[in-house]
Amino acid sequence: MKRIRRDHKIRRFHQAKWDEPVIFELHRPGERGVIPPGVEATMEGDALKGTSAIPASMQRKEAPGLPEIGQAKVLRHYLRLSQETLGSDLNVEIGQGTCTMKYIPRINEMLIRTPNLMELHPLQDPSSVQGMLEIYYKLDLAMREISGMDAFSFQPSSGTQALLAMASIVRAYHDSRGEGDRRDEIITTIFSHPSQAATAAVKGYKIITLHPDEDGFPDLEKLKNAVSERTAGFVVANPEDTGIYNPRIREFTDAVHAAGGICFYDQANANGLLGITRAKEAGFDMCFFNLHKTFAAPHMCGGPATGALGVTEELKRFLPGPLVDTDGSRYFLAEQKDGSIGKVRSFHGVAQTVLRSYAWIMSLGAEGLKDVAQIAVLNNNYLYHKILQIRGASAPYIKGRRLEQVRYSWKQLTDETGITTEDITRRMCDFGLHYWTSHHPYIVPQPFTLEPTESYSKEDLDEYIEALKHISNEAYTQPEIVKTAPHSSTVHRNVESSLDDPAQWCITWRAYLKKTQPV
Repeated sequence: MKRIRRDHKIRRFHQAKWDEPVIFELHRPGERGVIPPGVEATMEGDALKGTSAIPASMQRKEAPGLPEIGQAKVLRHYLRLSQETLGSDLNVEIGQGTCTMKYIPRINEMLIRTPNLMELHPLQDPSSVQGMLEIYYKLDLAMREISGMDAFSFQPSSGTQALLAMASIVRAYHDSRGEGDRRDEIITTIFSHPSQAATAAVKGYKIITLHPDEDGFPDLEKLKNAVSERTAGFVVANPEDTGIYNPRIREFTDAVHAAGGICFYDQANANGLLGITRAKEAGFDMCFFNLHKTFAAPHMCGGPATGALGVTEELKRFLPGPLVDTDGSRYFLAEQKDGSIGKVRSFHGVAQTVLRSYAWIMSLGAEGLKDVAQIAVLNNNYLYHKILQIRGASAPYIKGRRLEQVRYSWKQLTDETGITTEDITRRMCDFGLHYWTSHHPYIVPQPFTLEPTESYSKEDLDEYIEALKHISNEAYTQPEIVKTAPHSSTVHRNVESSLDDPAQWCITWRAYLKKTQPV
């Protein structure tokens, strides 16, 4: 059979489209998938004892309104939805920017599906889960080595929750010194993740935001003018969302420490830093890593994930507890009694995510982790070099090497063609590729933020680059194709203004019915 030659790197793609209703709309009263046998008369009394201890005020007056559907219909429903979904197993997923997506070794997925782990329960006696507690403890030791911190908690379920925990620790620290009321300001930067300012604001802090200098670095002189006896802390990502690493970061942390503040570090994405630089040497008192980004665990649709939170010895007593410890012969959960901010999440964290990350680290070793960083930086800079050759694309601020990602701009292309970054988002879907713009507000005009990790080959990157180049050419020669996209994907043309209108939000089926059915 003659092999069909591909003359270009863009592959043909057409995603399955199903006019699939919400599962509640498939409900048919009385339809069943499984009919369980009735309770035997001799067991009826015992079976009912399970609900007798529940207070009457907490017992349902009627059964939950779950959809009644046959087995075949359920199977078709979810398989159809799966065909309308893309992810890192199906496409080159470098377009997620600050929410890194990369390959997850499948052997680690097999590990977390072993019966011993799948059946684990957080209320088991510690004597019955010594193996998993040992994994928690040893991952803590590994993260200390990677960061230079002195203790880690794996309780936070995300980077944002880790940031909230760090802002809580800042408040607890200053309260313990009698300075909590006076120190009411947190300093951050405009190109750090918006969750940094948001979580500090939730804790009642006034937010001071530093903007970049002409090269894209946070302005050091502005920081020195901002610090005062009111400074509680400084929170920053480095590199920031622009991908520019601040080589003078120690001067920032020293200035904040001189004013009596605490420095905490957003390391949600650390692909380009492993084995090369650490939070400790940069002068930070706290940091967190997203295990579901850098350390090869999945996002899981927003959870269960883990924002691993590390602190120096001075701040260890404020960590959320319990922490896993050992006396040399057994592992146990040690409660935090003196100054802890308390739990930020039920139990101790997600065992499956912790195991995946531990396995990933142990399979690579110290040199392997450094290889990860070097390949991630190499991939990023190859992409950076190639994208700057595409008509209409640019990368604001300092020219030269970037680390983990770059926030690019289509401003020139938009000015010359009218095609926006949102138009390109939808057109990329026609090639089976994902593409992310930016956090709001758009400080970089017409932004797109890409981050190739160590997972992708040169061929993968070339395919992505060719798609962007092709769309750029369309924008200049056939803009209507881009404006009317998508043509072969399931993506809808959403009206984004609705996202700012709570009256149009329907988080649950019940909320939808309340808002759409006549009273």
